[in-house]
Amino acid sequence: MSAPASTAEPTGGDGPRFAIYRAELPEVCPTDPALMALTGDAGGRCEIFAWNGRTGRARQVTDRPYGTLHCAIGADAAIWWFDEDRDGVGGWRRQPFLGGPDRPALPGVPPGTPRGLASAADGTVAVGLGDAEGLSVYLGVPGRSARRVLRVAGPAVLAGLSANGELIAVTTTAAGPRAVTVYRTDGTPLARLSGRRGRIWSLGFAPADARPSGDPPPDGRPVSASSPHHATSPPTRRATSELLLVREHGDGYALATWSPGAGPETHAWCAFDTEITARWYPGGGRVLVRQDRWGRSRLFAVDLLRRTRVPIPVPAGTVLDAAPRGDDEVHYLWTDSATPPRLRSTGRTRLPTVGTPAGRVPGRHTELWTEGADGPMHTLLGLPDTDGTRPPLVFLVHGGPADHDRDAYDPMAHSLVASGYAVARVNYRGSTGYGPRWRDAYREGVGLTQVADLAAVRAELLRRGLVRPDAVGLWGTSWGGYLVLLALGTRPELWQAGVAVKPVADCALAHRLGTPALRALDEALFGGTPEEVPERYARSSPLRYAARVRAPLLVVAGTRDAKCPPGQIRSYLSALTAAGVPHEAMWLDTGHDGYLGGEHIAVLRRAMTFLGRGLRGPRREEHPTTRGRGRGGDGSGHATGVTGDRATGEPGGRTDGPPDERTTDAGTAGRPVERG
Repeated sequence: MSAPASTAEPTGGDGPRFAIYRAELPEVCPTDPALMALTGDAGGRCEIFAWNGRTGRARQVTDRPYGTLHCAIGADAAIWWFDEDRDGVGGWRRQPFLGGPDRPALPGVPPGTPRGLASAADGTVAVGLGDAEGLSVYLGVPGRSARRVLRVAGPAVLAGLSANGELIAVTTTAAGPRAVTVYRTDGTPLARLSGRRGRIWSLGFAPADARPSGDPPPDGRPVSASSPHHATSPPTRRATSELLLVREHGDGYALATWSPGAGPETHAWCAFDTEITARWYPGGGRVLVRQDRWGRSRLFAVDLLRRTRVPIPVPAGTVLDAAPRGDDEVHYLWTDSATPPRLRSTGRTRLPTVGTPAGRVPGRHTELWTEGADGPMHTLLGLPDTDGTRPPLVFLVHGGPADHDRDAYDPMAHSLVASGYAVARVNYRGSTGYGPRWRDAYREGVGLTQVADLAAVRAELLRRGLVRPDAVGLWGTSWGGYLVLLALGTRPELWQAGVAVKPVADCALAHRLGTPALRALDEALFGGTPEEVPERYARSSPLRYAARVRAPLLVVAGTRDAKCPPGQIRSYLSALTAAGVPHEAMWLDTGHDGYLGGEHIAVLRRAMTFLGRGLRGPRREEHPTTRGRGRGGDGSGHATGVTGDRATGEPGGRTDGPPDERTTDAGTAGRPVERG
C-alpha cells in the first residue's frame, strides 16, 4: 500500500496525487466527461472523491469511520455512494458534484447489499439490493420514492436497465438454466438464456440514443478515419434495447447480443481463446473488449455491424480496467509486475494521478512455464537482488477460484521481493485467463488439483536451483488461503511456513454457513451438497488433514466474514489444537473485505514477521523431521479489517451506463461467483 494522504489538494504538475491501495478506474459523467467520481485514500481509509478534469481539483465526498468503496456518477453529475454498515448492508445516497447535503438516492427503499445499479435515458434508475433469500429490484427517479418491480430468489444480480426503461436484465449462475433473464418492468419474464450448453454472462444494455457507428460524434468534432475507434460508411441503426453478452463458444469465448425482436445472436466471428469482458461505446453499435490472456491484457475496438475487430495499442502488462469515453477515447488502468498502477487515456482528458508507490519494484520479474498433466502451467516469478545465494521462496496463492494472477503490481510481492524473498504466483488449473479447458481442469479433485500444481512448480524451481529447498512458504487469501491450508495438510513435507488469510477451512461447514451464491458455487464445484456427496467435500477439506500440518501456520480470520464464515475457521483451529499442532491465529472484527489501509498493513506486517521466523532461520536438511514448528497461542490481533481481493461473492456483471457500481468485476467472463 502507498503512504496515505489526508488531503487531495493540487501538488503541482499533473494535479493531486491520491494515495490509493486499491486503484480503480474513475467513473465518468455521461453528459460531461470532465467530471468524475473515484475511490481514493483519505488518511488510510478508502473514501469517495469528485474530480474535475478541467480544473485539476478534487473534493472528498465521503468521510466514514470504516471507509467507503462503491461509487457512481449520474447524468446530472450527482455523486452516488453506498452507505453500508460493517456487515455490508445499507443503501445508496447521492450528493451534488460541487457539494451539499447527502440524501437518500431513492427514499423509502429498505437496506440490503449492493447488487447492481443502472439508469435509463429519462433518468429512471434501477437499484438491485440483496438479502439472504435473493434479489429485489427497485425502480424510481432519484430523490423520489421508488417501487419494487422484481423479486428473484437465490444468487442474482441486476445486470442492466434498457435505455427506454422498459426492460431489466438479471444474472444468476453463468452455467445455470437461467444464467440471464430479461424481464419487463412489471416483473414478467420476456426471455431466459441458459448457460447449460456454455456459460453466459450479461454486460448491460446498449446506451441511449444509439446511432450508427459511422455517424459523427454529437458535438461535431472530426474523427480520423484511421483511428482504431472509428470506421467509415455507416450502416443501419441498432436497437437501443440490445443486451450485450459474453458466452462460451467452443474452447473460447465470443461476444453475443440479445434484442426483443431478434432474440440471442452469437457473433462467432468475434471469438477469443481466453476470457473477455466488454463495454458499449456511448454511440452504440461498437464495444470495447478487454481480453485476459496468459497473465496479460489486450484491448480491441469491435464494430458489431461491420464485423471488424481493431487492436488498441497498450503497453505490455495488464489492463486492470478499461472504459470507452466518447467515440474516440479510452481510459484504462495499466500496470505490470514492476510498475504500480497508472491511469492512462488514449485521448487528451486530464485524469487524476493514482498515488501508488513511485518508481519500479525492486528485483527481477520474469515468468516460468511448467509442463503439467493438462498442459503448460504459467508462473509469474519475482527474484530479489542477491549476492548469488539462493533466496527463500514464498508462493502467493491467488483466490477465486475463477481468477488468475496477472503481470501486475502486487503490494505483497513488492514487500517480499524487497525483503529478499523470491515470489511465485502460479496460475494453477482452474484459473481464468487460459481458456475454458484450463479453467475446468480438476483432474485430482477440487483443491487437490491446485495443490499438485503448486508442488510441481516448487519442484521446477528447485531443479533450476533458483531458491532454497529448505525455505519454501505459502501465503494466500480466501480461496488462496484454502489452498494454503490444504497444501500444508496434504503435502506437509514440502513447506516450511504458511499464512492463510480468511480461508475456507472446513468445506462442509463453509457450505452450510455460506450465502446462497456461495452454496451454489460449492455445489457446482463438488457436484452436489455435502449431504449428497459427503466424501468429495471431506476429501478436499483442510479439516481432514489438520493433524498432519507440520509447518508453522498463521491463520487470519474475520468475525463478520460472510464468504469464509468464522464458524468453519474455528472448527479448523479446534482440530489443530486437538492434534497438538502449534499455530497462531489473528482475529479481525471485519467482513471479508476491508476499506481501511491501516488494517491491511497490520496483517502485512504480522505475516512478514511470521514468515521471517519460519523461512529466515538457519538452513535445514529437506526432511520433514528436522523442521521447526511455529509458536503456539492465538496471536490475537486487534485490527478491524484486511484488504481482500476484488471478488464480491456474488454473480458478476457490470451494469450499463451511469450510475454504476463496483461490486463486480466488469462482467468478465470467468468471474461468476467466487469465494474471493
